[in-house]
Amino acid sequence: MARPQEQPLNRTIRRQQLREMVPLADSTIYAMEQRGEFPRRFALSPRCVVWDLSEVQAWLAARRSKPILRAPKPDLQQRRARPLREQDQVPGAASTAG
Repeated sequence: MARPQEQPLNRTIRRQQLREMVPLADSTIYAMEQRGEFPRRFALSPRCVVWDLSEVQAWLAARRSKPILRAPKPDLQQRRARPLREQDQVPGAASTAG
C-alpha cells in the first residue's frame, strides 16, 4: 500500500552518464554548481556522487528554451601579453614631411 506522503523514487545518474547528456568539462560543471547554475550533486557514499536525473533534464529543457547569448568581447586594453599599440605608432602610418 502506497503512502500519500512518500515522494516517488527519483532516478539518479553518475558522472559518466552526466557527461553523455551534458558535454561540458567537469571543471565547468563544478563551477556552474558553485554559482547555482547547474543541479547540485550529492554523495551516496564517500566515493560515489550522483545527480538527480529529473533535475538535469529540467536544466537541459530550460537551456533549450533560452536564446544563446553571445559572450562579451574581451577588453583588449587590459591584456598584458601583447599590449595595444598607440594609433600614432602603427607602422606604415608615418607622416610624410616634405
